[in-house]
Amino acid sequence: MKILKTFLAATAATTAIVAGALSASAADYPDRPITLIVPWGAGGGTDATGRILATMMEEKLGQPVNVVNRTGGGSVIGHKEIADAAPDGYTLGIITTELSMFHWAGMSDLTYQDYTTIGLYNADPSSVVVKTGTAVEDMDSLVAAIREDASAIRAGGANQGGLNHLAYVSLVNELGGNRAFWVPTEGAAPALQLLASGAINVGVVQLPEAQGLIDAGELKAVAILGAERNPDHPDLPTIKEATGVDFPISGWRGLGGPKGLPEDIRATLVSAMEEIVASDEFVELMATRAYGVVWEGGDAFTDYLARRDEAFGAAMTSAGLVKQ
Repeated sequence: MKILKTFLAATAATTAIVAGALSASAADYPDRPITLIVPWGAGGGTDATGRILATMMEEKLGQPVNVVNRTGGGSVIGHKEIADAAPDGYTLGIITTELSMFHWAGMSDLTYQDYTTIGLYNADPSSVVVKTGTAVEDMDSLVAAIREDASAIRAGGANQGGLNHLAYVSLVNELGGNRAFWVPTEGAAPALQLLASGAINVGVVQLPEAQGLIDAGELKAVAILGAERNPDHPDLPTIKEATGVDFPISGWRGLGGPKGLPEDIRATLVSAMEEIVASDEFVELMATRAYGVVWEGGDAFTDYLARRDEAFGAAMTSAGLVKQ
């Protein structure tokens, strides 16, 4: 009996020490560098906005935030690395639109429920972009080409089964085209390189991702897949205005961590993110690159993702992209 009491006392003491250490660790968070995983390649919108966020998180949290690009599998590899990380707050990541689509497309079982949500900070519609000086260099010629033979038009913008692929397949279907031809890439940047070189005929990307090549005169935006015109590009028609087809579709980006992140660490990150996203500096940095700023923190972000999951499931079912 005495041995049992001694054992129980020792166990209780050990538990108290561990609990105290965890509490102290959380109270001191962060006390070492944080890794921020970006599941897409350098040069794209997720990389660009992630690096803006990382720089401002460093200032707010007082520790280095190191951006690491983990590409592959249409962003499945990077998203899975975020989900599989230790839930201690030292490995976080930018989670993106494709998380709303993985399980519908049969790419992965990952869903928003595999993460601790911290904050939504960006949402933008995609746009249709073409190469200047080619047979397909405006929306009218693109629509005519799709209706004649969509399989002869090579399109790209990111991975197979992702947001931009869904947008293009939906456009082809709505225009009565046949067999959309999609060239998958690991993000928008390589797709835009293919478009600029003439290897593909049309790109579906977020407008800021193509802005540099548009400014250089190599590419031209012909429509935006939003419900309203972009105030920074008032002459660019919506897809409904350009084609009569009405299917506004937007992508999103947010900060997340692995499931099981301690609530006090989550609260620290949500608070820091909310201050960052509300700051004039963040808004101006995003605006100079034409990225939209939105904010949904913590549980509100979770609710947003639940609605996105349902909406993308319905859209992908309609487009014939759902795989059981």
